[in-house]
Amino acid sequence: MIIIRSKNNVPIRLSEERWEHITTRHPEMEMQKDLITNTLLNPEVILKGDFGELMACKSFPKTPLTQKFLIVVYKEVSKDDGFVLTAYFTNKYSERREVIWKQ
Repeated sequence: MIIIRSKNNVPIRLSEERWEHITTRHPEMEMQKDLITNTLLNPEVILKGDFGELMACKSFPKTPLTQKFLIVVYKEVSKDDGFVLTAYFTNKYSERREVIWKQ
């Protein structure tokens, strides 16, 4: 299990179960744990999700799919606990979502 501190200094867990979910649903993420860690530690923007989750977004010039944004969706359950829900590459992040934090 990997634990990364969010911008709110909440420890965010990336469990083996979530990692398996991510790589099963998004096979291009197979070798991208470092990018997930990087995105949680140094996001360009954090968006508000539909159900209380947060979405850390960061652009990477080179990925398995060319230049893409990485979106890491996570939940802060309390000030002492959180977890990653999923992560995926996309061309751009949604501009309709509320910006919680911006670099």
